[in-house]
Amino acid sequence: MRRLFPVTHQTADPGSGPAPGADGTDREWSLAELASAYAYPERDAGGAGVWLRANMVSTLDGAAQHDGRSQPISSAADMRIFGTLRALADVVVVGAETVRREGYRPARARAEFAALREAAGQGPAPAIAVVSAGLELDFSLPLFTSPLVPTLILTGAAAAPDRIAAAQKAGARVVIAGEGAGVDPARAVRALADLGHTRLLTEGGPRLLGQLTAAGVLDELCLTVSPMLTAGDAQRIAGGPSVAVPHRFELVSLLEEEGFLFSRYRRV
Repeated sequence: MRRLFPVTHQTADPGSGPAPGADGTDREWSLAELASAYAYPERDAGGAGVWLRANMVSTLDGAAQHDGRSQPISSAADMRIFGTLRALADVVVVGAETVRREGYRPARARAEFAALREAAGQGPAPAIAVVSAGLELDFSLPLFTSPLVPTLILTGAAAAPDRIAAAQKAGARVVIAGEGAGVDPARAVRALADLGHTRLLTEGGPRLLGQLTAAGVLDELCLTVSPMLTAGDAQRIAGGPSVAVPHRFELVSLLEEEGFLFSRYRRV
C-alpha cells in the first residue's frame, strides 16, 4: 500500500527513506499505521462531538454490489481497512436489508486493537446498531443471541409491539429513533450519542446511506474504488431520493494497493 494524497516528500521521492504511515513505497501497512491514518477527529475538551463516517466500496462503473453482496468487489486490503474502521468505532450502524444480505455477525474483539480501544475509553468491540422499521429480522442469529456487546435496534415509535418484544427477548436493546414507522437519521445519531456512542461508523447499505446523506448527518465517507467493471443494474453506494443541492465533500487522503483506491472525504 502507498499513499497518493496528501503528497509528502516521501510520496514524491520514495528513495528519500520511509516515514511510517506516509511513505510512497508499495508495502503492506501495519494495523497501527492504518489506525493512525483513519483516526477519528479529536473530540472537544468536554468530550462532546459526534462523528459519523461511512465505509463503502464501489466498482469503476458505480456498482456497490455484485449478486447482492459487496464481497466479490472487495480485496484483502479493503478488508484490512474494513476491520480497522470497525476497531476504531463505538458502534456500527447498518440497515436491516444489509444484515440479511450480508449475513451480519457480531463484531469481535481483536487483540491488535485492545490497547487502543482501552485508551479511548471503549469496550472490547463496537456494538452493531441495526436500522429497521418493521423489525423483520431473524432473532435466532448470533448477531442477537451471542454478541460480545448487546446489539441495538433503531426503529420508529410505530414499530409492532410484538416484534419489539421478540427483539428484547433475544437480548437486543431497542432504541426508538422516529415518531412513525421509520427512523429519523438525525434522531438516530442523537440517540446513539446519548448512549455514549460518538464515534459512529455505517456500512450501509445504499438505502441507509442515502437517508443519512439526505438528512445531512454524514461527516465522512471512506470509499474504496474497486478496479472492476460489472455492468448490470446493481445499486450505487447511496440510493433513494436525490438531495436538492449536492453536498460537497473534500478529499482528505488517498491510498492505493493493487489498483484499489482507498479514499477519505470529509464534509466541507
